[in-house]
Amino acid sequence: MFSIPEQFSNATKANFEAQFAIFSTLTNKAFEGVEKFVDLNLTAAKASLEETSATTKQLLAAKDPQEFFSLATAQAQPSAEKTIAYGRHLATIATSTGAEFSKAAETQIAETNRKVISLVDEVSKNAPAGTENAVALFKSAIGNATAGYEQFTKTAKQAVESFESNVSAAVNQFNTAAAKVAPVKK
Repeated sequence: MFSIPEQFSNATKANFEAQFAIFSTLTNKAFEGVEKFVDLNLTAAKASLEETSATTKQLLAAKDPQEFFSLATAQAQPSAEKTIAYGRHLATIATSTGAEFSKAAETQIAETNRKVISLVDEVSKNAPAGTENAVALFKSAIGNATAGYEQFTKTAKQAVESFESNVSAAVNQFNTAAAKVAPVKK
């Protein structure tokens, strides 16, 4: 049987290891999200440069102002669609990274919570008589902290859902406005 100081020493070590694990996991998720964002921007910049070059050549080859404005107007719809696609892709990266962050944090925090409760239960078995109220108070505090975290998680998920909804609404409004400005040619 371990003594109480040894149990707390082991618990402290386990807690440090858990914190390091969650930090490593969240750091990796952050870098994955940044990597996706950079890749998206590089791809978009390369495509934009190529399209701008081709469009400029077409515009410079226009024979009269009417053809020039006709070509310029024809580019509005594809440009708007590409902007919408970029926005959707960016929102997907943000929401998936946020979801992965939440999932990783939930897993690590649940495991840490389980270990703390296990430690409290083990220590309370060996606790001196008369400390039952202190142990009950400590367990209550852990329960309250867990409930607070669950509420925070619920609120964060609602915020992500709201963000997704707002991005989708903005994209739809932009798409509608772009369609009115440059109707699709048939």
